[in-house]
This record gives sequence, structure tokens and C-alpha cells, in this order.
Amino acid sequence: MQKKQIIGLVKKVAGLSLAGVSALTLSTSVAQVQSWPEKPVSLVVPFAAGGTTDVLARALGDELSKSLRQPVIVENRPGAGATLGADVVSRAKPDGYTLLMGAVHHTIATSVYKNLSYDFQKSFDPVTVVALVPNVLVINAANTPAKTPAELVDIARKSAESMPFGSNGYGTLQHLIGTQFSMQNGIELLHVPYKGSGPLTTDLIGGQVAMSFDTITPVLPHIQAGKLRALAVTTAKRSSALPDTPTLNESGMHDFDLGTWFGILAPAGTPDDILDKLNTEMVKIIKSPEFGEKMAKIGAETIGNSREEMVAQIDDDTKRFAEVIKKAKISVN
Repeated sequence: MQKKQIIGLVKKVAGLSLAGVSALTLSTSVAQVQSWPEKPVSLVVPFAAGGTTDVLARALGDELSKSLRQPVIVENRPGAGATLGADVVSRAKPDGYTLLMGAVHHTIATSVYKNLSYDFQKSFDPVTVVALVPNVLVINAANTPAKTPAELVDIARKSAESMPFGSNGYGTLQHLIGTQFSMQNGIELLHVPYKGSGPLTTDLIGGQVAMSFDTITPVLPHIQAGKLRALAVTTAKRSSALPDTPTLNESGMHDFDLGTWFGILAPAGTPDDILDKLNTEMVKIIKSPEFGEKMAKIGAETIGNSREEMVAQIDDDTKRFAEVIKKAKISVN
């Protein structure tokens, strides 16, 4: 056999081998997607237990476990304004077994934290926005006599020390709202960051902090019990969970339309078939009357949108909050 014929035969055999390997790899990949999930799914909550993110994650996880026929394990990874939990998920294998209960806070942290190990817009594949929860200006009913935001501002102005307000951490929406509130009213507030709504609410009831702009969910039972007093919600319209509580705009403030959305994200590179299956199953749960009724009781408005719509939400909020943060000069190295 001539040299050219031998070389041609070798190339042909090599080509067939590569084609076989490619076909086998593709077949294996398709099989993995079709059989997903074959083991428990981890849902990372970047805040401490007891807050809105945690409550929503557990409610959704319970229903998703039934739908996927695999346990959905909620894992709390609090710290650094929700960025520690996000970092964990950004480095996870993109196979659908590690998910993040993300929130609007992550779009804010993008501009606040200068040394993030991930890019929120590039390191994750959005699945769906689960719910929107209004934030509420709330105070300790026993320690602070204010009945309106204007009265609270007056007390803060007359105080010899800066009034402390708690948040879920630097770079969270609560931090941003508190900053906007203080700047607009010409008062100085002392920002006290926590790892989540659970410990924040405990200290608010205990009097360690005077006020917060937290989401309605963790403070609602305490408002109803009379331990905390709701002065105003931060969204443009009133909340159905607190229909008698006015908005900040109705209370004489202006340009307040801020609420907290929560949504599911996967590590970038997760197969589209898995992302689509997650979206389909989650939206089905979120849109169900039973889930909607459960969310309404904790002050949450269900969303359940498409993957593309969540991408747009993240992009819009990242740009919007970047301008606010620059003006407020909020930064963490």
C-alpha cells in the first residue's frame, strides 16, 4: 500500500473515531438532561433563616420537591449583603443541582461591592422571578412614639445622636432606601447591617435599632401583634397586606417606588433543557391559586415570568441602581 493511501486511511479512521466520540458525548449529555433530576437539588438562600428570601425559598422548595420528585434542600449562606451565597452558586457545577434564590439586592451589590468574584449578569442563568414584596418603614412601637414618617423625621432631627436603622447588609435594597430617606429629609441615620431579616427583626423588637425598611413578610406578624408599627410602604401603591398603611409618597415624600423581587437563578452554562424544565415547573407552582393565596398572606405578589423577562429585569435594575449608588456614594471594597 502506498504512503498516500496509508495516510488517507489513517485520517479516515481518525475522523470516524472523533465522530463516534462526539456522538457518544452528545448522546450522554442528552440522556443526562432527560433524566434530570436524579438526586436532591440544593437551593441556596444568601440570607439567614427567617427572612423573606428564606420563607419564599422554603415555600417554593416544598412544592418543587413534589413536582420534580426529588428533595429540594434549602441551604442558608448569609453574609456580605447576599454576595457570599451568590459566590457559592456562581462556582457550582452548571448541572441544575445548585440554584440561587436571588433578589434585587444582587443588582445593587454589582455597583456597591468593588471586588466581587462574580458578574451577576454573566455568572448566572435566570430562571424566573418568584414574587415581589413591598418594603415597609417600621419602628419599635414601644420605644418610638412616631405615628407618621414626618413625625419620625422630626424626632430624628431633634435627637442628639444619629437614629440607627437596620438592613440586611451593605448594598441591599433596605440600605438603599434608608440612604434615600435620610438624604431626602436632611437627617443623619446610622446604618446597622445584619445577615438577614431574622436577626434584624429580633433586634428591632428588642430596641437595639430604632427602625428598618425591611420587606413586609418578616415584620407583618409583629405589626399585627402591636410590637412594631408600620408607618409607610416604599412602593408606589399600598400593599394588600397592609391596606391602611400609606405609601411614603402619600406621606409627603417623593420618588419612592421600591419593592424587593426574589427569583431563581442557576450557574451560567446550565443546559437550556434543564432551565426550561425548571421554569415550566416553577411557573406552574407560582401561578397556582394555592401558592398565590399562601403568598398573599405574607404580603408577597406572585410573578412567575419567563427566563427572558427575568434577564431584562436584572439588566434594567442594574443600570437604574448604578446611578442611585453613584449619587449616594455607597461603596464597599
